[in-house]
Amino acid sequence: MASGFEGFEKRLELRFFGDDSASTGCRPHGLRLIDSASLEAVLQVVQCTIVSAVGNRFFDSYVLSESSLFIYPTKVIIKTCGTTQLLKSVQSLVALAGGLGLSPLSCRYTRGSFIFPEAQPYPHTSFSDEVAYLEESLPATLCYRKHSAMHSKVGSYSWHVFTACDPTSLASSGSLRDLDDLFTVEVCMTELDRAQARKFFQDPRRAGEFRGDSAGKAMTAATGIDQINPDALICDFAFEPCGYSMNGIDGDRYSTIHVTPEDGFSYASYEFVGSVYDGTDDIIGVLRKVVQIFRPTTMSVSVTGAGTDSWAWVAGALEPLGLKRRRCDSDEFPEAGTVVFQTFTAPRRK
Repeated sequence: MASGFEGFEKRLELRFFGDDSASTGCRPHGLRLIDSASLEAVLQVVQCTIVSAVGNRFFDSYVLSESSLFIYPTKVIIKTCGTTQLLKSVQSLVALAGGLGLSPLSCRYTRGSFIFPEAQPYPHTSFSDEVAYLEESLPATLCYRKHSAMHSKVGSYSWHVFTACDPTSLASSGSLRDLDDLFTVEVCMTELDRAQARKFFQDPRRAGEFRGDSAGKAMTAATGIDQINPDALICDFAFEPCGYSMNGIDGDRYSTIHVTPEDGFSYASYEFVGSVYDGTDDIIGVLRKVVQIFRPTTMSVSVTGAGTDSWAWVAGALEPLGLKRRRCDSDEFPEAGTVVFQTFTAPRRK
């Protein structure tokens, strides 16, 4: 049985397309028109709730009791930790999109290796079970599919990827240009520096004085998270007695952080969206700020959609900080393009 909280998240991204009247004309908000009751029903199946929310003209951002949800007009990204049953949201989300005149374009599912795999409920009992569940849940139009576990040299840790797409619709969709321009960086960190991890515990002497949003804002400022991207609008939340989540909004791009700080199974994740037009110096700066905030012993970085060259700027960001690269692997996936997965370790602390 599990002896702690599972920090490693499961991440699902669903993209849709529709005719002009459904997606860009009469109903420019697309998936953002999903009503709150329907959204809460989906999250109830997953076994999480909304604790805070913020949005702008591009998308809506929700901090969940177990991680995050982002809803764009034609894209949904949902990321959940613990023992949530994320994949049970697939059919409901596809049905809700269909009610808005939108059809599935692609699906991407990613996750690391669970710290407590024996505690995961079906269909997250194994990657093969997850793949089988996705194969059954997705419509037949998403016929171009691939799954793979990318391995590391750090214990039994692996990066699991499943993608599926409708090749005919993808080729003719305006979303193809966005997929070519944007990439996703997913950072997973374990064995956080104890002093840094303590910053994500609420002070019991101030119980009741700061809660939820206000305690989250205090943690954001105290840890320097607000300086990772000073231009981002931050929606943050602190849990009791410990734990932290943050969503950042900067134009049409998001970033998100989740922290499980308990000693023995400490974990933090950072995810953000970049563009091929961004300077590598900016991306390197972001990664270095993240490392300095958490000071992990083990770290993995998965970059999706930036091409094989991303290994160089990731390593260039981390190795000068004392992190040693243990493995670099890459693979090609339908819709997602190139996924580059790297693992790093720092010298063991005494």
